[in-house]
Amino acid sequence: MTALTQDRNTPRLEGGVYEAGVAAATKLFGGSLGCFNAAGYLVPGSTSTTLKAAGRIEKQVDNSGGAAGAKSAKYRPGIYRFANSASADLITIADVANDCYIVDDQTVAKTHATNTRSIAGKIVMVDSLGVWVKVGID
Repeated sequence: MTALTQDRNTPRLEGGVYEAGVAAATKLFGGSLGCFNAAGYLVPGSTSTTLKAAGRIEKQVDNSGGAAGAKSAKYRPGIYRFANSASADLITIADVANDCYIVDDQTVAKTHATNTRSIAGKIVMVDSLGVWVKVGID
């Protein structure tokens, strides 16, 4: 492409809700932490080193019997409260502004557990119900 020589109508996405294909043999639950796998499909958060946190899954999608991309799911980047891990991985207010790590599709932890977990996002706040995490590209 060459540089513009006149105005251009450049489309943009509104509302911060995005859609992507779901990995093969995968079920995503509404409200869960959704991630992109190495192939670029949505999967539930899990202990893995190859995931990229996408955001909260907006509605349950069951692609259990389908090929990768046969179904798609809506996800929304943002700040969400997830369950806090336990013991040495418990996140406290002293960890605010640090990265936290994916344990599963609803739990985050303080450490990467010897390089076995992917980053969930930045810790924004910690309360008695869990950890508020800024997740995704928004």
